[in-house]
Amino acid sequence: MGDALWQLAGLFMLAFSAATLLPGGSEAALIGMAALSTHSISTLLIVASIGNTLGSVLNYGLGRFALHFQDRKWFPVSASELTKAQNWFARWGQWSLLLAWVPIIGDPLTFAAGVMRMRFWRFLFLVAISKTVRYMVILGLFDLFW
Repeated sequence: MGDALWQLAGLFMLAFSAATLLPGGSEAALIGMAALSTHSISTLLIVASIGNTLGSVLNYGLGRFALHFQDRKWFPVSASELTKAQNWFARWGQWSLLLAWVPIIGDPLTFAAGVMRMRFWRFLFLVAISKTVRYMVILGLFDLFW
């Protein structure tokens, strides 16, 4: 039982960190755990989705306070990247968060939502849909071909 919880905690942390501005992915771990059949597909879906969504919440939170620190050396996003993300978000608006799952652009979108001070509950709803549907597709494809 203890090992099973550690496995889920590891999946949660991978999914969480994959959604932050740090590089990383959680898909391989998700598929690997599904292949081991130690946990139900629904459990894996819930754990990965919550972890990934909360990672995006961290980006949102960082974005809310980002402009206070953008002139500091340690600031993780360049001025040009920040401007690009803001322009993208201004052009496509809140619905662009349905693309929060997309590699490379998804994490900056969630950051930009914070910078643009989007309503949190709307942000959370759209991002949770995006992240969960992505994992549902991955697990569905796995189930189809495995």
